[in-house]
Amino acid sequence: MVDSTALRAAFARRLSTMYGTEVPAYNTLVDVAQEVNGEVMERMGAGAERLGSIGRVTAERHGAIRVGTPAEMAQVARIFGAMGMYPVGYYDLREAASSSVPVVSTAFRPVDEAELAANPFRVFTSMLVTGDRRFFDEDLERRLGEFLGARRLFPPRLLDLADRAEAEGGLDDAAAEEFLTLATRAFELSRKPVSRRWYAELERVSAVAADIGGVAGTHVNHLTPRVLDIDALYARMSERGITMIDAIQGPPRWDGPDLLLRQTSFRALAEPRLFQEDDGSVVRDDLRVRFGEVEARGIAVTPAGRALYDDLSAELDEALAGQRVTAGERNAVAAKLWEGRVPHAEAELVTGDLAYFTFHVLDARPGGAPPADLATLLSEGWVSARPIVYEDFLPRSAAGIFQSNLTSDGAKDVTRAGADFGAEALAAVLGRPLHDPYELYASARAASLARVRAELALDREIILPAAAASR
Repeated sequence: MVDSTALRAAFARRLSTMYGTEVPAYNTLVDVAQEVNGEVMERMGAGAERLGSIGRVTAERHGAIRVGTPAEMAQVARIFGAMGMYPVGYYDLREAASSSVPVVSTAFRPVDEAELAANPFRVFTSMLVTGDRRFFDEDLERRLGEFLGARRLFPPRLLDLADRAEAEGGLDDAAAEEFLTLATRAFELSRKPVSRRWYAELERVSAVAADIGGVAGTHVNHLTPRVLDIDALYARMSERGITMIDAIQGPPRWDGPDLLLRQTSFRALAEPRLFQEDDGSVVRDDLRVRFGEVEARGIAVTPAGRALYDDLSAELDEALAGQRVTAGERNAVAAKLWEGRVPHAEAELVTGDLAYFTFHVLDARPGGAPPADLATLLSEGWVSARPIVYEDFLPRSAAGIFQSNLTSDGAKDVTRAGADFGAEALAAVLGRPLHDPYELYASARAASLARVRAELALDREIILPAAAASR
């Protein structure tokens, strides 16, 4: 039996090989990431593995795909469910992007701590909201629905194997090989000719809509390795002559703990595609839709920590409003804001209830009766705190990556009402629960505190610090 964990790891490897063949610059990105990671390990030693072993970091990938309909989204959920990947979080890029990005998204990933440690492969998956009148009028929605309804992204055999794998916890060797072959093939770039007229019509609305609804299949939009020093990688990729987007998205580089997620990418490359003209002729031309993204993951923040991050982001926007600044200048202003508002020590993140950690009883600890409040357990040396890695995404950063790689801003009619399509609607489409990332992080923290309580034989619950925002 090839279990879901092994299926996930094998699929991530195959997808990486396939994408590297399609987009050779991705291989350069992976090579540079591993080069930088090796240097950080030499410089920092064990400290470099504070947020995950180097084995995990080296193997880690997140992919991104885009689909057009609720039916396609539900099928994706079945395929990833076979690999122990479940929908986590809701991202509305319609609101997060300043340009025309008419999609809602979730991320399929493992939700169990052990599964994340074994292989944290995740896929950020976006779906068109064709009923949103800010982007699609009634006629275009109808024609787009007809086009999407006529295509088949995933063969029935793949879906049957996916359902069997999820129900039984895995597949036998032969079925696993067939499943992995079909699943990888489903995300290859289609070689079928693209109708130039249809693609151009959608592209006038949104380059993302054209990439989803203007072609015969879906494909990997980007595949993302993890790096331990994203600033060093950004500089090194530029030195190799690869054009990067203008900035690193997310928190600034600063002297305190790494929080949340920092992302950047090289710009979408011109890829040869076949186009069908109005007269039926087929010609070769280029499209720029796929790019190479890289990420540096930090510590998962609590709702209070996220509120602080959002406040600082708003303050940064206000401070720089109307100014033309370089990425370095923007980072400097952001870092100064962070220096004044964000704790510089992990212990302060714990006591301020700003970030998530797991807690572990130390072998050498004080004598006497242990206290029942977490802050004292930490300060007196009863337990240690290990940061929980942020496994999810930031809507604004995702939108920033998307926007930086668009050929045009598209058209968004803000005078029309948008479609109400929230987390509950997406969960209904998927036919399975949409996990709340905060609840997953809080559950991991609570489980560790339960273990601490048992090991220290405490007769009452351990008291968590009050959220800093509530003080």
